[in-house]
Amino acid sequence: MKNFTLEIDSDGIALVTFDSPGKSMNVISADVMDDFDALTGKIINDDAIKGVVITSGKAAFCAGADLSELGGSSAALAKLPEEEMKTKLFEQCFRLNKTFRALETCGKPIAAAVNGLALGGGFEIALACHYRVMPSDNPKAKLGLPEAMVGVLPGGGGTQRLPRLVGLMNAAPILLQGKQLDAAAAQAQGIVDAVVPGGELVAKAKELVKEDPKSAKQPWDGDKFRFPGGGPYHPAGAQMFGAASPMLRKTSYGNYPAQRYILSCVYEGSQVSMDAALRIESRYFTKLLLRPESRNMIRSIFLSKQDLDKGGRRPAGQDKGEINKIAIIGAGFMGAGIATVSAQAGIEIVLIDATQEGADKGKKHCTDHFAKGVARGKLSQDKADKLGALITPTTDYTLIKDVDLVVEAVFENSELKAKITKMAEEQIGTTAVFGSNTSSIPITDLAKASDRPDNFIGIHFFSPVEKMNLVEIIMGEKTGDYALSRTIDFVTKIKKTPIVVSDTRGFYANRCVMRYIGEGMNLLAEGVKPALIENAARMAGMPVGPLSLQDEVALDLGVKLIKQTKADLGDTHKPSKTEPILFKMVEEYERFGRKNAKGFYDYPAEKGQPKRLWPELEQFAPGGKYAADQPTADEIKDRILYAQALEAARCMGEDIVQDPREADVGSILGWGFAPYTGGTLSYIDTIGAKAFVARAKELEAAYGDQFAVPDLLVEMAEKGETFYGRFGAPAAVAAE
Repeated sequence: MKNFTLEIDSDGIALVTFDSPGKSMNVISADVMDDFDALTGKIINDDAIKGVVITSGKAAFCAGADLSELGGSSAALAKLPEEEMKTKLFEQCFRLNKTFRALETCGKPIAAAVNGLALGGGFEIALACHYRVMPSDNPKAKLGLPEAMVGVLPGGGGTQRLPRLVGLMNAAPILLQGKQLDAAAAQAQGIVDAVVPGGELVAKAKELVKEDPKSAKQPWDGDKFRFPGGGPYHPAGAQMFGAASPMLRKTSYGNYPAQRYILSCVYEGSQVSMDAALRIESRYFTKLLLRPESRNMIRSIFLSKQDLDKGGRRPAGQDKGEINKIAIIGAGFMGAGIATVSAQAGIEIVLIDATQEGADKGKKHCTDHFAKGVARGKLSQDKADKLGALITPTTDYTLIKDVDLVVEAVFENSELKAKITKMAEEQIGTTAVFGSNTSSIPITDLAKASDRPDNFIGIHFFSPVEKMNLVEIIMGEKTGDYALSRTIDFVTKIKKTPIVVSDTRGFYANRCVMRYIGEGMNLLAEGVKPALIENAARMAGMPVGPLSLQDEVALDLGVKLIKQTKADLGDTHKPSKTEPILFKMVEEYERFGRKNAKGFYDYPAEKGQPKRLWPELEQFAPGGKYAADQPTADEIKDRILYAQALEAARCMGEDIVQDPREADVGSILGWGFAPYTGGTLSYIDTIGAKAFVARAKELEAAYGDQFAVPDLLVEMAEKGETFYGRFGAPAAVAAE
């Protein structure tokens, strides 16, 4: 067996070590399943084996299923006749359940020595064992079933064994929300039989196998088994299911079939034997893989993101390098956030501001963040002190002579940014890259202040930096491949996801975000009730409504950006319906957004109290077209999603984004475009270009040229193309 080794000791206990060659983590792939089938057969049939301990030869136990293979097999099966395809897909899905079931009913005690992270299928291996042991001294050792977060469900018995082990109520957050458990929490819930120092893990597992207090039998295979806390018709179980469905509807609006199917698996499976329950799970798993939401989420949220996180957009001919020291110029909220995540990655930082007081304040933002980590038990005080020591707050530019990268993070003012560019370039070395953190000003314009525009690049972070995972890397007209490669080195080192875009005002994310916010204000100006706008947006899958998002971004910042754009474009600037609303909110009412507790919402002074829409918003639609009859939620949902997706298509047509994976991942991570769709371009591909264009033309005729269809999309509709097909990425029907 390629992926497992087996050693039998003098007591007849076989130590099985899962250690796939050439991989940093064990995952369940087709060849691993082949080996696991053979291994299970040997355990069952070899009389010399009296019991088994399964552990890992890597730092983690097992990271779950190989989703790229899962997608590829689904794509291949899609070419078969429908009934044959469904039958074969079910057989593939049921295979792992069949093997795990054979293992747990083989009559020999099996223990899992879970030495590290065990997620998805890795956790399901452990659940199929009679005993589980975890280390007390490895904080990275956790158990979890995160499948719902990427659009699938646990397909190796997780929806059946976990509720039978910990009860329906305790299993719900692990199954539906991807909650992970450390060793102590897992032991407290009865999932883990023992927690010992890592060096004693295998010995303790062998001890449990030898003593075998459970007689090599799972609790659910006993004649008197009852669900902990009660089954589905027990008052507690009935209460859980009675609450779960409406809660799921409230949080997901029915957009995520994985969670619905998981709940169905648990409910239906809890009423039958384990063997029947596992078949129910595999049927739902099969049904889920046939849905576009699952295929698109697997592709964008897992596979495409994973590739980008590994530097998948590095230019040909450029090698990976190290970023050891950086300068951050501008110690305000953004600069301090960038310093925080950079220090956490072990990078030395020179944090520059106009005054020492400003620089010190920026560092305090960082150390306060580290202090919160200590308070929550995520950092030791010694580690927090070391992270803080990496940051040097100063006004002295001579300290940046040896940096690998400069990140300029001052506010959106072209003249100030030009001044700082010149000051920094007087000090930094010839190989250092200069990056401007701007959200709207074209990088080519800013690079005019540089004496080395080939090493000048845009690095657009999203706020708050500590929480937002996306970074847009913007290529100016003269930006070189070396600068791009070094910037990718930096972004991946600080554990953010980079997407590479060409230069334009607003770049990719902000162009699309402004279409979202703008459409919300268009609806407001037409007389649509603000609450309907916000609720319909969340129903469409957006994390917050467009008015709420503008409050978070800040209304006065929106006004500043409009003024800067007007100054840059002059007579060519075309005002939108958004402008009068923003200017009146800011200049007449001094409503700046959440920052001063007054925006489209009123924010209460007392913590824990809900924000409320400002009652006077309807003044922006005197006699609007919807003053009498409100539109349907579905109409608003279409307007909100189509406005964003069309802008993404324009960006592809204008070569601002060249790879649909980046457009999709960027839309989900950057501003939360409905994740169940797989992103802006997957949304179009799933509807189909022809149908999408037809609906967009209806919206354009009814509501305006924000729904005008770009030439690229018209051509794709005529040819029956998809973005993933046309631009050389995996086809939209595959989860690759």
